[in-house]
Amino acid sequence: MHLIGYGNPGRGDDGLGPSFAARIAARDLPGLVVSTDYQLTVDHALTIAGAESVVFVDALMTAEMPFRFNAIVPATTDGMSSHSLSPESVLALAATLYEPAQEAYVLGIGGVEFGEVKEGLSPEAEENLRRAEVFFVDWFESRKKALHKQEVVPHE
Repeated sequence: MHLIGYGNPGRGDDGLGPSFAARIAARDLPGLVVSTDYQLTVDHALTIAGAESVVFVDALMTAEMPFRFNAIVPATTDGMSSHSLSPESVLALAATLYEPAQEAYVLGIGGVEFGEVKEGLSPEAEENLRRAEVFFVDWFESRKKALHKQEVVPHE
């Protein structure tokens, strides 16, 4: 599995994606490759090529909920430019050029302070980040257990 956290840490809560990626990378979870960037570009199609699954992590522009986790499918939603693609467009490009990921998800983490040049997260974003991390680790571990059970074939 590959996780990509993206956003601009110099713009307050827009740094939630990279902050999440750093926290998850520090856990050194077996079977998880973690990377960060400011934005998604065409280069990320190669990054996820052949991955069993991928999780894109970014800030939500609202803190109405601590986080949102959704499955996504390939789609060209933003005209495929060389800069700043949506996760769905990265998947579509990967599917066109390479073997696509089997599963893809977006984890959006709620923030409240965006735009201003400022390092660090707001207290609300920090709490939402903590909640998203707990959710993701539980989800990742339960997913690994489910996949392991599928791989084990009983002997007759």
